[in-house]
Amino acid sequence: MATHETVQETNGHDRDNHADEAAGGANVAAATRIERQLREAWQGLWDSIVDPRDALWDDDGTRWQLVGGDAPRGGAAAVAFSTETEHRQIRAECRALAVTNEFAINGHENRVSYIVGSGHTYRAVLKKGAEAPAELVADVQTAIDEFVAANCWHRRQQEIVRRRDRDGEVFLRFFAAPDRQLRVRFVEPGQVTTPPTAAADPAASFGIITDADDVETALAYYIDGTLVNADDIQHRKANVDGNVKRGLPLFFPVRKNLRRAEKLLRNMSVVAEIQSAIALIRRHQGATRSAVEQFVARQSDATTQSPTGKTTSWQRFGPGTILDSHAGIEYDFPAQGLDAGSFVTVLQAELRAIAARLVMPEFMLTSDASNANYSSTMVAEGPAVKMFDRLQAEQIEADRDVMNRVVRAAARAGRLPEDALAVVEIQAAAPSLAVRDTLREAQVSRIESDAGILSPQTWSQRRGLDYAQEQANIEQHRELTGRPAAAE
Repeated sequence: MATHETVQETNGHDRDNHADEAAGGANVAAATRIERQLREAWQGLWDSIVDPRDALWDDDGTRWQLVGGDAPRGGAAAVAFSTETEHRQIRAECRALAVTNEFAINGHENRVSYIVGSGHTYRAVLKKGAEAPAELVADVQTAIDEFVAANCWHRRQQEIVRRRDRDGEVFLRFFAAPDRQLRVRFVEPGQVTTPPTAAADPAASFGIITDADDVETALAYYIDGTLVNADDIQHRKANVDGNVKRGLPLFFPVRKNLRRAEKLLRNMSVVAEIQSAIALIRRHQGATRSAVEQFVARQSDATTQSPTGKTTSWQRFGPGTILDSHAGIEYDFPAQGLDAGSFVTVLQAELRAIAARLVMPEFMLTSDASNANYSSTMVAEGPAVKMFDRLQAEQIEADRDVMNRVVRAAARAGRLPEDALAVVEIQAAAPSLAVRDTLREAQVSRIESDAGILSPQTWSQRRGLDYAQEQANIEQHRELTGRPAAAE
C-alpha cells in the first residue's frame, strides 16, 4: 500500500508540474505578445513625432530620389510630392514667390503676355465635307461670342495661365445659369482634397476619383468634401506626367535660385547703402580716446542727444569743402572701395539658371535688354518662340474644349441643334509671337488669297480682325459715302 500511495503521489506531482509549465508558457507568450504590441504602438507614436522620411532630405532641402520598389505609384515625376500635405506645402511656397519675388512676378507676367497677349480669337466654321445652313454657323458663333463676353474670357485666359504656372494646375467649374448661358468659375486647388472617409481608397487620392484601372480618366472631384461630376470640371495641370493626378508649379525647380537672387540683390543694396552713407573716416594716429572725443567736440557744428543719453556730434561739409589736417590725422573715403559689379556677375548667373528653366531669354526675366537683341531672339526658329508656340497650342486645345462645352450647353438649352458639333468646329488663333514684317506678311497673304488657298475669313483672323464685323463696317461705309471701300 505504501508503495502504491507513493506512486500515486509522484504522478500527482508530475501533473502539477506539467500544469505549471503550461501556465508558465502561456504567460510568456502573452508577455511576448504584449511587448510586441507595445513596441508597435511606441513606433507608431515615434513616427508621428519624427518623420522617418527626414533621412531622405539633404541639408539644403533637396530630397533624395527613391529607387527600386520604394518608388511611388505616381511615376518618376511624382517624387516631388507623394502626399497631399507635401503638394500643399509646395504650392504655398511657390505662391509666396509669385507675390513677393520680383523676378518670379516678372516671369509670370511675361508668360501671360506671350501666351495670351491681347486674347485668342474663336471662329465657328463648317467641318470638312459637312453641309449645314449658314444660319447654324452664325448661331454657334453667337453662342461663343456671348460666352466670351459674359465670362470676361480674355481676362480669364490671363488668369488661367497665371494660376497654372503659379500652382501647377487650374480647375475650371462650369454652371448652367438661369439665362441659359454657361458660366465658368475657378476652383482653388486647396478645395480639391480627399476627405478622411475616402482616404483608404487609392482611386480617390489627391481629391480626384479616377477609374481603378486608368488613372488618367477622372470620374469625379472632391470639392470641399462634396463630389462633383468630372463633366462639370476642367483640370489643366502642368509639369508632370499624364499619370500624375496633380500638377507641379512652374518655379518649383528654381525656387531656391529665386530666393538667393532676391537675397543677393538685397544684400548688395544694403552694403552699398551703408558704404555710401559713411562720407569719410578720420584716423587719429597715436591719439587717445579722450583726445579724439575732445577733437570731435571742438570741430562739431551741432550736437544731439538720444533718449538713451548718447551724444552725437554733427559737422557740416559744404560743396567743395577742402579739408586741412595736421600730420596726426588721415582721411579715408570708404565709398571709393565700393565694387557692386563683382556681385552683379553672381546675380546674373542665378538669373540665367531661372531663365533656363523658363526657356526664355534672360532679358525677359530681368527686363534688362542691354545684352539682348529682341529681333534676333524672337525669330521664328528661336527657342523662346518655339516654347511659346507650343504653350499657345496647348492653351488653344484646352480652350477649344471649353468652347465645345459652350455649344453643347446651348444645345441642351434648345438654342442649337443637338448635332451642332457634328457639322461645326471651333477654330482658334493666338497672337503672333515672332518678329513681324507686316508688309511681307501682307504680300504673302495676298499671293495665297489670289491662289485660292487662303480665305478672307482666315486672313482676317490672322490679322486679329472680326471678319463679320469688318464686312458690316464696309457695308456701312458704302451707305455713308456712296463709294466702295478702298480695297475694292
